[in-house]
Amino acid sequence: MVAEVDVRGALNGVIDPELGESVIDLGMVRAIDIDDGAVTVTVALTTAGCPLRAQFMKDVKARVMGLQGVTKVNVKFGEMTAEQKRSLMDRARFKAQERSTLAMDLSPSARVAAIASGKGGVGKSTVTANLAVGLAARGFKVGVLDADIGGFSMPRLLGVDAKVEAEKADGDRVRITPLEKKIGSGLLRVVSMGAIVGAEEDEAVMLRGLMLNRALQHFLEDVAWGDVDYLLIDMPPGTSDVQMGLARMLPRTEVVIITTPAIAAQQVAARAADMARKGYLRVVGVIENMSAFVAPDGESYPLFGEGGGKRLAKKLGVPLLGQLPLDAAVARGGDTGTPAVLGEGPAAVAYNALLDTLIEDALPPIDAGCSAVDALSKL
Repeated sequence: MVAEVDVRGALNGVIDPELGESVIDLGMVRAIDIDDGAVTVTVALTTAGCPLRAQFMKDVKARVMGLQGVTKVNVKFGEMTAEQKRSLMDRARFKAQERSTLAMDLSPSARVAAIASGKGGVGKSTVTANLAVGLAARGFKVGVLDADIGGFSMPRLLGVDAKVEAEKADGDRVRITPLEKKIGSGLLRVVSMGAIVGAEEDEAVMLRGLMLNRALQHFLEDVAWGDVDYLLIDMPPGTSDVQMGLARMLPRTEVVIITTPAIAAQQVAARAADMARKGYLRVVGVIENMSAFVAPDGESYPLFGEGGGKRLAKKLGVPLLGQLPLDAAVARGGDTGTPAVLGEGPAAVAYNALLDTLIEDALPPIDAGCSAVDALSKL
């Protein structure tokens, strides 16, 4: 049975892109009705014609449908009274004051996606790098957070070899400026332990649980991410400290699961999805990496088996977003810092089809064009 507390937990990840808080914290969720597996959520908007109405509907449905036992989600809308709008504005002003010293420097309209799996070796970092560069090549501003603190690889994969700059701000607080790289008409902003002064590519980073979470918190709170359209997080393998910390610190995160065709990889990846859902994070879908080797004559050879991505997607009740082939261009691109998505060949074709799916359906950019803040400021 679906419990109301679980629905509310899932809705904590639905963020008002103008006010930067969840619809739960803003008091916008007025009712949750559950009839077996059918869930109806009533959301109060600041204005009946808010342009973000469709965005709220899509996000609420996506989050709640990710809960086990939910078969259908209905979203109803109402309009706040003048008193409710004033109360919301008071809270917005208070939170804005709070954010000036505590919250992330990240646009409320940024899509935050964690690229995750339950094990190493399935290509999370390679997929993250190619998606980030592919999005930037299409004109987006993309942040890349390398959350694999001890197994960092983003600097080499993205071809950035400088070190991040940090300066004191607001007393003793450190402000980190991410590395930037232009890609076509877009922009990458990158932070990785490998870009920290003193951290070399072949040196071990040895941190225990609490320190790992603290490092992640620094990368979230103290980095000037700015107005990025997407923040992609390359997760470490497993289901432990960093994963739990991310769910607590950034509940707006959505999770993309990476697997290979092998049954063993599929079963382990399912654990990452289960952990995400237990942390009330939405599982966007599954990407099958290393699906087959495509020979120069076009013949396909499934070296690691077949069907793992489809089986996992069906088990989780989410879409299979794409299947990425084995292609020598991927390895070359990783070594030289020029991801395969920018080139030609089977991998480039597959990555660009995957980007189409993400941008148009699974993780579309958020339009922060609602006039709610202007309307509230006039009260």
